[in-house]
Amino acid sequence: MSAMPDTPLESLPAFCEGIQYFADTLPELDRLAAAPLLGPDTPTLPDPTSEAAVYQTLLAADALRYLTLQITGSKSSGHPGGFASSADAVAALHLLGHRNVVTEVGHHAPGFYSAMFLDTSLEAMGIQSVSDMRTRFREMHGLLGHLSGAIPGLLAPAGPLGQGQHFAMAGALLHRDKLFPVTIGDGGLGEPYIMSAFQHFATAYPDVTNYLPVLVWNGYSQEHHSMVSLWDNARMTAYWRAHGFDEVHLVDARDFADTDAPGYPDQGPTMSAYADSTTFGFAARMAFTGAILKAADAAAKSALSGRRACLIVKQLKGAGVHATGAKSHNLYAHHTLDSDDVKGGLQRRALPIQAWRVTRENFRHAGGGPAAKVAVTETERALPDLGTLPLKEFPMGENAVPTTAFGAVVGEVGKRDASFVVSNADGNEASGMANINQALTIRHPTADALYFQGPAGQVYEPLNEDACAGLAAGLALFGGRSLWCSYESFAINGLPIWQTVTQAMAELRRKTPATVCLFTAGALEQGRNGWTHQRPEIESYFAAMMRNGNVYPLFPVDANMIQASYDWALKQHNKGVVITASKSPLPVRTTLAQGEAAIAQGAIVLQENAGKKTVVFAVTGDMVLLPVFAAAEALKQAGIGSRIVAVVNPRRLYRPHDVLWSSVSEPDGTFLGDAEFNALFDGDALIAVTGGPSAMLEPVLLRTRAAKRDTYCWKRGETTASAQQLFDFNGMNADALAARATAMLA
Repeated sequence: MSAMPDTPLESLPAFCEGIQYFADTLPELDRLAAAPLLGPDTPTLPDPTSEAAVYQTLLAADALRYLTLQITGSKSSGHPGGFASSADAVAALHLLGHRNVVTEVGHHAPGFYSAMFLDTSLEAMGIQSVSDMRTRFREMHGLLGHLSGAIPGLLAPAGPLGQGQHFAMAGALLHRDKLFPVTIGDGGLGEPYIMSAFQHFATAYPDVTNYLPVLVWNGYSQEHHSMVSLWDNARMTAYWRAHGFDEVHLVDARDFADTDAPGYPDQGPTMSAYADSTTFGFAARMAFTGAILKAADAAAKSALSGRRACLIVKQLKGAGVHATGAKSHNLYAHHTLDSDDVKGGLQRRALPIQAWRVTRENFRHAGGGPAAKVAVTETERALPDLGTLPLKEFPMGENAVPTTAFGAVVGEVGKRDASFVVSNADGNEASGMANINQALTIRHPTADALYFQGPAGQVYEPLNEDACAGLAAGLALFGGRSLWCSYESFAINGLPIWQTVTQAMAELRRKTPATVCLFTAGALEQGRNGWTHQRPEIESYFAAMMRNGNVYPLFPVDANMIQASYDWALKQHNKGVVITASKSPLPVRTTLAQGEAAIAQGAIVLQENAGKKTVVFAVTGDMVLLPVFAAAEALKQAGIGSRIVAVVNPRRLYRPHDVLWSSVSEPDGTFLGDAEFNALFDGDALIAVTGGPSAMLEPVLLRTRAAKRDTYCWKRGETTASAQQLFDFNGMNADALAARATAMLA
């Protein structure tokens, strides 16, 4: 082992600058790695069963392990252990030419970055060498601590566990000729979403099988033995088969062990079933790597030919880094490149210069080139032109159901874009949008005309908000149009994946359709269902997210404006657009043109009554306008003036410095100017009214010049017989509003 290579420095490849240790040689290096197997005309291993293919895959896995430990050690921060167990499978998939790899494990970030470094993708960030990678890891505008889709070559972010499967399935649906492996860890397998999402998707899309779950079964979650550490191979195989997988390819490192892993601490009870292949002798390591390569190749071919397959690698967590088990998960301040454990791990994984050259060339040519050039998310996906959508103009003054008007437009979008998907865990019919099902059909293998259901439908309706949000958000991220619908009360169950994707869109280097949502059946419409269905608090999340720079909650006031809202959302890129509306018949208060103007400006005056003094009602929502208009009428009878202003697009009402808009990938710096804002909201008093939490009205309350102001908002739910009773219960009825306005103006 040498800290510096024996080869003259001038012959050291430039990308190797910053590598701390090099091995002098390895067994069979000259025979099996004299030249890389991949090249410009060879994007995949010519013969995965050959001795050279196995050997060069082994080198690739150790290169990934070495880089993962070196870059995390350089910052005494990060997570090397989980990825280390998967390195053999990840290396095999890349060298087999599969470059569209995603993960549900954000902790695998340094390993994924290492793969992108080896294939030269990170050069797009100015990262040319290992030294550059060490410098940029976990630093601002560098390699984020957890996976981000902003990194060249990486397809998707990784936020909370249990999300990566959505990206794999969305990619598979939009790109049927490519494989989308997704790595999953022990901890993630404890999430309820992963297997249910696979099952829902397989039911709706039984012919889409070109995604490949890769379970890294290493016996541990973050800080302790995992739930599945107690399972044996038969039980794990049965578990995947029970969830509909046709093939389970399980490779257990213990089957190839020729050592009891000397030098590593005892892992404690039950852990004898897990082995670290990097401690095996050369022949045993080759046998294990060969088994991984064979299984990965077989599973990939099956997935691409119509069979649901999974790959399971059973190997001790931390294989080949500084520690094993849960102790390998995280690095702390005492873990430096000079600490004995990290130094020892690097020295054990050190490679000769020739091995680095071969590995670099193999990664650079795998799959036809660097992932930053060949991954499906590195280019904008072409979309059908929707043309001018047929928006229906409802007459002013009549009653119409906003969601039904919305549904008619959605149906037309689906007819014009065959890849468009609508997802709804709560049912479109229950949300006043049966017309969507009639136009596009619920997707299910069982055709049933009674339920507008069939195998080719564009409506995805599992009773699972995470599955619905995940597929819709994943499709948007991967370049497809989609719509996620939900009862507002239950949308929180799908929010984590939507939030992850939307935040990732703010960083993307390419345009992609906005993530569009419709939340309906709001608290005021759920009287008889009680407080379990009356949870508008999710609006506070979106209110906070408005300051991110690319999140736009919209509150259309009627059937015309909701159509204008959706038409606007369809034209946006890299944004999160959340439309909240009612499924009840409500008065039409605006024209289509007025709706478009309100969205562009942020707000619109719905009514103005002259009087000796003026109270301004700043309102978000549609149903909540009912008591506001009644209060304005009572004030009018008392000679008090009022102005009702619908806050439709509150993000537009912030000041430019309130929002981090300039740093997002598709910056939108449109904000309502002071003069225009004051023309809307100036008065002797201002009352902010909302059917949800008050946070959404922060932009108005920040800027208003009214000397007196108050807020009326949702407090909590109750079982009632009507919306009016809920208004009464929350102190938001017309009498309360009028009385407060009168008192404020006295």
